[in-house]
Amino acid sequence: MADKNFKKPDTNRVTMADVGRLAGVTQVTVSRALSHPDKVSKKTLHSIQDAIAATGFVPNAVAGALASKRSKLVSALIPSLTNVVYTSFMATFSEHLRQNGYQVLMSETGFDPANEDALIATHLSRRPDAMLLTGVRHSDKARKQLQGAGIPVVEIWDITDIPIDICVGFNHSAAGRAVAEYLNAKGHSFAATITADDERALRRQSAFAERFSTFSRTTVPDANTGGIASIGAGREAMAHLIDQYGFQSGAVFCSSDLSAHGAIIELRTRGLKVPQDVAVVGFGDQDFARDIDPALTTVAVDRLQLGHLAASSLLDRLTGQPTKSIHDLGFEILTRASA
Repeated sequence: MADKNFKKPDTNRVTMADVGRLAGVTQVTVSRALSHPDKVSKKTLHSIQDAIAATGFVPNAVAGALASKRSKLVSALIPSLTNVVYTSFMATFSEHLRQNGYQVLMSETGFDPANEDALIATHLSRRPDAMLLTGVRHSDKARKQLQGAGIPVVEIWDITDIPIDICVGFNHSAAGRAVAEYLNAKGHSFAATITADDERALRRQSAFAERFSTFSRTTVPDANTGGIASIGAGREAMAHLIDQYGFQSGAVFCSSDLSAHGAIIELRTRGLKVPQDVAVVGFGDQDFARDIDPALTTVAVDRLQLGHLAASSLLDRLTGQPTKSIHDLGFEILTRASA
């Protein structure tokens, strides 16, 4: 029976002892009700639940993790919290884990390897049960820390024959080559690239340039945005290609749909037609890609399937079920009006 005259001590934190006093039971009984509700009477359990609701008490998950050796927490490091390419598969990943009793602690690396190293150490100090990383290229220090932690690790948005544990993604170089072959088949003799300052984007750009050059026997100029992809950066990069290289005919492969959208705006501002003068191909198939004018030809990856496979693979590892180490999702070039 809850104590009607209970007065919370002058402190900012509600404790298990406070809940016990309000519910009229001992702290040990509160602890038992939280960890093994079937071991207390229904009347006592209801009193404790009422006291928790009245005080706003939040159980100490760390203490529970120490006892069970499971934190029920999965860490996730992604390059950007604002780019839908990443947040879309993270939504699926998080939902799948929540349905299985896990919560996700997510941080943004900003495409910076040094940030990733620091965040890996910080997240591991919270003792997660598993970790998600973006990409497959990490420092030796990070790999040693992850291997030493002894937890399942899934690397996403890339593919390798030697993952730390599990990888779910696709071959970025193959995607770049495929776009080069696509544009060559469309009859383009000249091409340029607009690339964000991201290791995976640079791999796509390099593979595209090498492949397209073998077809056209021409050099493929690149405009690196020097940072993350954006519409503004795409406009500036397209302006650079026009002003510095006189690029006014051919095709442009952009490392992001955002940059591609910016390139289309700049081309139209200069009086150039897409795709009649310059064809534009993006990457990522973001939600707006089909709705801009002209609709954007782009490289698509099944992001929802990526999130699902990443989550299910970790859950298999956590429950001792067999699972593949390498999941190659592949990619698809979606042909639309821009190219």
